[in-house]
Amino acid sequence: MTPFTQRVVDILKSIPPGNVMTYGQVARLAGSPRAARQVVRVLHSMSRKYGLPWHRVINSKAKIGLDDGEEQRHLLELEGVEFSLGSVVDLDIYQFHPDIPPEQ
Repeated sequence: MTPFTQRVVDILKSIPPGNVMTYGQVARLAGSPRAARQVVRVLHSMSRKYGLPWHRVINSKAKIGLDDGEEQRHLLELEGVEFSLGSVVDLDIYQFHPDIPPEQ
């Protein structure tokens, strides 16, 4: 596993129930601000193996980025995350900001 991938896994594991992070936010904290798509790759390939809370990561528009996001929405609602009209998550309320300094 590359250092970037390990940092992504660690950050994802730190997201508490009832909170979300964006793909770009995770990428920035892992040290590669332009690597949001790599975060998607890590989630897709490693969520099951590492027990990652894949459902707690949303896009920069505060929406579920999956084509069929019903399961993700359901899991987030079970954790208390509410969606506004248009299926938007209020990042001021639900976005997680870990105390992890960005990698240089």
